[in-house]
Amino acid sequence: MTIRKTPGGRFRAQLKSGRLSVGSRTFDTKAEAAAWLKRERAALDGGIDPRAGKEPTGRVLERWLMMREYTVALKTYRADRDLARLMPISLQRMHLSAVTGRDVARSFESLLSTAPRRSAGARGRAPKPLEYTSVVRYRASLSTFFAWCVRERLIATNPVTGVAVPRSSRERAEMNPFTEADLERHFELWAQRDETLANVLLVLGWTGLRWAEARALIVADFVEVPTPGLLVRRSDPEGVGRKATKGRTSRRVPLANRVLPIVRDLTNGKAAGDLLLTTAQGAQLHRSAVVRTLHWATTGGGRRLHDLRHTAACLWLSRGVDPGTVQAWCGHESIATTNRYLHFLGTGADQAGLSRLNEGSGCAGGARDGVRLE
Repeated sequence: MTIRKTPGGRFRAQLKSGRLSVGSRTFDTKAEAAAWLKRERAALDGGIDPRAGKEPTGRVLERWLMMREYTVALKTYRADRDLARLMPISLQRMHLSAVTGRDVARSFESLLSTAPRRSAGARGRAPKPLEYTSVVRYRASLSTFFAWCVRERLIATNPVTGVAVPRSSRERAEMNPFTEADLERHFELWAQRDETLANVLLVLGWTGLRWAEARALIVADFVEVPTPGLLVRRSDPEGVGRKATKGRTSRRVPLANRVLPIVRDLTNGKAAGDLLLTTAQGAQLHRSAVVRTLHWATTGGGRRLHDLRHTAACLWLSRGVDPGTVQAWCGHESIATTNRYLHFLGTGADQAGLSRLNEGSGCAGGARDGVRLE
């Protein structure tokens, strides 16, 4: 191992195995050069050839994905395959052994601030940032990739270890549920454009189904014994294909009298294995087509389709359904998720406190007579 000072004032470290040079790198300080030599010598002694890490990261990624296609579940492989799209080009071009935790952290920050363009035709569009959960999935795949590189003795350590995805400071999309009266008013607007789709959205507003779950329902999932309800057993996200529900468990969602006749009508003329919630022509639901047909920009009241799920949860709780039951109907893994709706509606303590504020004199503002504020 040798360290020499270059004419430019920097320090070049050279690692040798006997008389054979296996790697070199230039640093700003001698201490950095010595530390690098120490790490590389330890890796060489452990059976890792530093020359193996000279290959571009993107090229190694291609080999890894070819192997993953036949060794992991399809859902896992699809998540791993996104690495080629999400990993910054600069990181893909770096030598595998040169990638550090700092480079990994920068890739997280880049994805949270702006997403890479998906195609050449998208060059004129402003890139959109990814959600925090999407970057967490990217981190998991990236860590698995580098862990494989360590096992293959291409590098000594996993640079993703110890690097967390920073929490985004962007404002989170808040729930904006319909009130029961609002839901009926908007239902009339939707029905003017497409009665079948209006019925579908009303069902979503009373059952809290996720969009992908609604697309996967079949006629056999509609039951009336012992009570009317829908059996939610699968999910069908657009562009992904049929899979298990988000929590990987089945659940039963009740059908109130308001939507029970609608669901019965939707089963007419269909076989048990046919899709339950469809267009008037019997085609599977697609979000973009539904939004376009119903003129959602003007008839949605500034809400998202997902707010129909929030609407159902708030409707159930406001009618006195126990939070634990609402958790089961919604398919929430944690009661903390259900409690978000309680906080949105206001707890019993909030209602009691407001009643105290409004009773007696001073309810229009200010303190009561005889009460002095310091």
